Amino acid sequence: MSTLKTLAEEGKITEEMKICAEAEGLEVDYIRDGIAKGYIVICKNKKSKLSKPCAIGKGLKTKVNVNIGTSKDRLSIEEELKKLEIALKYGTDTVMDLSTGGDLDGIRKIIREKCSVPLGTVPIYQAAIEAVEKHHKSIVEMTVSEIFKVIEKQAEDGIDFMTVHCGVTKEALERLKNKERILGVVSRGGSFIAEWMIYNNKENPLYEYFDELLDIAYTYDITLSLGDGIRPGCIADATDGGEIHELITLGELTLKAWEKGVQVMIEGPGHVPLDQITANVKLQKKLCHSAPFYVLGPLPTDIAPGYDHIVGAIGGAIAGAAGADFLCYLTPAEHLRLPTIEDVKEGLIASKIAAHVADLVKGVKGAWEWDLEMAKARAKLDWEAQIELSIDPDKARKYRIEGGISKSKACTMCGPYCAIKIFDSAYKILKGKFFEG
Repeated sequence: MSTLKTLAEEGKITEEMKICAEAEGLEVDYIRDGIAKGYIVICKNKKSKLSKPCAIGKGLKTKVNVNIGTSKDRLSIEEELKKLEIALKYGTDTVMDLSTGGDLDGIRKIIREKCSVPLGTVPIYQAAIEAVEKHHKSIVEMTVSEIFKVIEKQAEDGIDFMTVHCGVTKEALERLKNKERILGVVSRGGSFIAEWMIYNNKENPLYEYFDELLDIAYTYDITLSLGDGIRPGCIADATDGGEIHELITLGELTLKAWEKGVQVMIEGPGHVPLDQITANVKLQKKLCHSAPFYVLGPLPTDIAPGYDHIVGAIGGAIAGAAGADFLCYLTPAEHLRLPTIEDVKEGLIASKIAAHVADLVKGVKGAWEWDLEMAKARAKLDWEAQIELSIDPDKARKYRIEGGISKSKACTMCGPYCAIKIFDSAYKILKGKFFEG
């Protein structure tokens, strides 16, 4: 039995490595070496069939994840499948099914069938919900075996990566008790684990039985996304002892996972002031041995409900430029409601812009060239090329048509007074005079 990581350590190259290398425009040995060292992951369950695997990590394009899934108040699988369709159309790199309402097994299997990119979950959601709804218990009464049964069930269904909140330990909760936060624990999975630990006065089972978790991950070759269950929920709570303690723990668990041959990502905040984002990324890279970093946003302000996709894109661009590898999108509906199909598109595009802005700073292959081609198209007033080069060609074309077509070939904002046309004419005269002189 082997995993992508153990194969990479043996110097072997797989089909997934070849596909990802081609997509990145890099030599396949770079991908293989990164996986062997833990700097790169390819999320791919042995039981899943992906037409679009992707590599995440050092020296690669910054990737973007889209969250979809039902809630107890909105149970339409049809709506979630439309969100999936939109996410795939506009280029998400991965998807997470965060469903908490309805037939969770059935919903997950349908999404898995329709999803051509790596699919992730948060297994503790299902374990907690089943404890309440199937077994008529409270969340704190769910058993360790029930938690691990869900993890194995989802692994068997072909889930490629799983968020597991292993760093919410007794010691971490003590640090939260010693320094009271404004917004305690805002991670849903983290809150389930914390409540279970407090009521049962026991250690986090995902931490205590981490070896058993690794056995499952190794068997199915699942990438563990070590979740930030104590991430800050407002900028006032950022970069405190609880958050940093959890990060230290995740770094220690990363080494254990690598020893087992299991791929690992680290999840990060959350709400972080702009001037602390770079420090958070560099701290994660140091404490977690350069494992790929997966951030939610981050959000550098708390006051923009309805516009949190923009806030997250601002933070994501800074985080990506500082070395974060993977951005989890936020939608305009964040903090307010389950996102609509349009919200999913808006959130994805905002995060993809942030990822590209980061790639320009990182010097990722192809990023600078994309902007250069757009600049050349604008210089020629080549509208079709500009639309095709857009990150959202549909919206660009819609705006171009709605604005009307100026007789001067310019856009209808400037018309005959287009700066590009005016300077182009003047520059031709300037060049002529220069050469005459």
